[in-house]
This record gives sequence, C-alpha cells and structure tokens, in this order.
Amino acid sequence: MNGYSHSPAQNGVTLAGVNPPLPDLSARLTRRERLRRVLRVVYSMGVLFRKPSNLGAVVAIGDAVFTPALLKAMADEIGDDPNFAPALRDRPRLGPLDLPALRAKPAGTLAHAFVQHLDRNGLDADDIPIHPARDATSYARAHLLETHDIWHTVADFDADVAGELGLHGFYLAQMPTRLAPLMLGGGIIQTLKHPYAEGDARMRAIVRGWLMGKRARPLFGVRWTELWDTPIAEVRAHFRVDPASVDAFMPPLRPSSA
Repeated sequence: MNGYSHSPAQNGVTLAGVNPPLPDLSARLTRRERLRRVLRVVYSMGVLFRKPSNLGAVVAIGDAVFTPALLKAMADEIGDDPNFAPALRDRPRLGPLDLPALRAKPAGTLAHAFVQHLDRNGLDADDIPIHPARDATSYARAHLLETHDIWHTVADFDADVAGELGLHGFYLAQMPTRLAPLMLGGGIIQTLKHPYAEGDARMRAIVRGWLMGKRARPLFGVRWTELWDTPIAEVRAHFRVDPASVDAFMPPLRPSSA
C-alpha cells in the first residue's frame, strides 16, 4: 500500500507543450487588474452557487484570488510543515484518468467510489484540469485541483452547495489554503436568499468537514493512483477520515418550515 506514502510517485505526468513562462512573482497588480479579479470572483461565485459541480468556476475563482505572490506565500507556508514538505519536493501527480479502467474496478474500491461520485453528481472526468507543475508553487495549485473530487469521495461529500462548503471546511482544517475562507464566506452570505433550513444544512456541512479534516491525516500529496484498488473503507481508516463518527456527533438538521 505504498500509495499511503507522501514519497515520490512513479507515475509522473508528462506535460509536453504545456509549459508557459511563470509569472513575475515580484510584479504588483494594477488597480484595474485588482478590480478585474474582484469582478471575476463575484461572477464565478454566482455561477458556482447556481451549479456547484461547475469546476470551471472554481478554477476561475482560484485564478482570480491567487496572485503569484500569494501562491508562493501559501506554498512556502505549506513547505514549512513536515507533513507537506515531501509532497512539494516530489510532486506526485494524478495524471489523465482512464475512466473505463476505473469503472471496471471492483465495487467497494476507491476507484469504484470515485466513479460513483462522478456519476451521481453529473461530473465529467475530462473536465478535471491538469496544469503544469514547474515548482512548488504551481504544484500546490495543480495538485489540489486535480485531486479535488478524490477528496470529495474520501470525505464523503457530494458536489452540491453544502457538499462543496463541507469540503472547503475540510481543506481549511488540513492546510493554510486561502481559497477556503472565501468560498465559505460566500456560501454563508448567499444563504440570505434561501430558507433558514438551507443555511442550517450548509453550516452543518462546514462543521462536519472541519471536524473530519482536523481528525484526519493530511490528504495533500497522496499518491492516489496507487490506491485505486484499495477498499474505500480501508483508505478512510488509514487516513482517519471517519464520516460515520462525525455524523453521530453532529446534531440533526432542523426540519424545514418553508
């Protein structure tokens, strides 16, 4: 079960022809560029809360929020943590997904649970972005994007609004991400236009994710491709992700009065 290690992967992804020059990390954003990024975040969050499975909106928000300098600061902070430093050094990648092969895996495996997650939420594996990872900064962003729905699967969150917020609660508990607070804040503010019960469901998901993330071992940098054949229950047990125990601890949702 070598996939549990955060050591180098043997399945490195070749990204020939996808090596654009890295941005100047010392460059300051102009006032016009800052405004453009703010508007892009607002628009993309509106898209995302109407259709939570729209991964393109998540990517757009990340691109707008994460200036090169902020990405570098985040990677430096992660790199100072011994739990994450090996992943930033070795940079294991998920790579393109062979969905028919994953679909053929036995029921109960991580691969089977992952494909079920995609099917249940109407997600297309071809939409999962594969970005170049030229250094620790670009790797952190690329790795989190390409493994986003594996984290969904392991943490047992659907790709609806509450599920996305719950997973960002998990992210926030696991690592110094800057995107999670933005997503969580936007998700809470957006409940103003919904019945009270919707806000209750979202807060419950956020707390559930944060509790699971705090209890769990780090999921960043895991060599998931080596765990496709592993039972999902065993994967969760190894990483101490226990949705059932957290669910038993959580109070029940209030019935909707709408």
